Amino acid sequence: MADDQLTQILKAKFGFSSFRPGQEETLRTVMDGQPTLAVLPTGSGKSLLFQLPAYLISDLILVVSPLISLMQDQVDRLRSQGDFKVAILNSDLPYQDRRQLLATLDQYHFLFTSPESLVNPQVQSRLKTISIGLFVVDEAHCVSQWGPDFRPEYLLLKQMWTLRPKRLLMLTATATPDVQQDIIDKLGLKNSTVKIVSRGVDRPNIFLAVQKLADEDRKRGELLRLLRQLKTSGVVYFSSRKLASEMASFIQQKSGLKIAAYHAGQSRRERFIIQQQFMQGQLDVIFATSAFGMGIDKSNLRFVIHYHLPGSLEAYWQEIGRAGRDGKAAIAILLYAPGDESLPAMLMSHELPTADQVQQWQRRPRQPQIMGPNGEVVAFYLKHGWSLN
Repeated sequence: MADDQLTQILKAKFGFSSFRPGQEETLRTVMDGQPTLAVLPTGSGKSLLFQLPAYLISDLILVVSPLISLMQDQVDRLRSQGDFKVAILNSDLPYQDRRQLLATLDQYHFLFTSPESLVNPQVQSRLKTISIGLFVVDEAHCVSQWGPDFRPEYLLLKQMWTLRPKRLLMLTATATPDVQQDIIDKLGLKNSTVKIVSRGVDRPNIFLAVQKLADEDRKRGELLRLLRQLKTSGVVYFSSRKLASEMASFIQQKSGLKIAAYHAGQSRRERFIIQQQFMQGQLDVIFATSAFGMGIDKSNLRFVIHYHLPGSLEAYWQEIGRAGRDGKAAIAILLYAPGDESLPAMLMSHELPTADQVQQWQRRPRQPQIMGPNGEVVAFYLKHGWSLN
């Protein structure tokens, strides 16, 4: 590849005169065929890292993505450019459309899919007949953070090597060295073969603050005060679905702001409607669990408040990184009251099944709900003979 070929495509197809930090190094490594993990901050243009190679690679570009909304956004952008044939394969696709897509897969240049769809035997069988020029794991931190907890199909992504992809690209906005190593291990790679391109996560336009409150009542009052002052547009993160819903109702009544709760306990349609209302400015604030935000590109998000401690430092950076994407001033506030650090452990203990529940499931394996809210995940481990410890 000529030294200026990437820059020429960047100018001609994307209208930029130069690459952002980390982009060119990532692209060159990927095009040379070396597995690459790119850890680049929110707003650094990670989508370009698999869109630009499409002008150099004639084979299928297969992108694994965690959320349907994120896939749809990527597909809409590619279709708007009009240069390539693009498709989505996920659980929303009707059976006949799925059959038609698989039958004509060799006509597409991009295929976006979920881990659950990718590991389907029928899909795997068809993909083995297609030449895959680039395999992309978007939001690659999910391999480490979501796979063990509630999307265990991420742990099966190492099956991708049976598809013989010519190139591999893993993308994420933040991953500590431990998470980077976990991603590499879980995808069946060796450190010596992977190039890691990492840039700092600092976002100078986001002011970080922590407020320590004496108890839960004072924390609730402080949240109300902050939202009356900040007004719009922002996200408040909670660890509890129930509390997110209860607080959304309480704060809306007290403040007059347009607020909605968003969490995995709602139907997919409900979540989609709430997300669209927020994106279009019909809602001021979202009260959400960690289910909200990935792939959300709302440039004028002015604040992110954590009512509870985030699940990890990586989750914290991911979540606050959704603020201030337009480069203007934004704020991230963490509210803390004594005892907050015990909440994640308490929630986890309530969600694990008892020995009796596991035994009931073994008698009725088609009913994983017997084992509680995480029954399907637990059943996955048991079926694959993996330890729950």
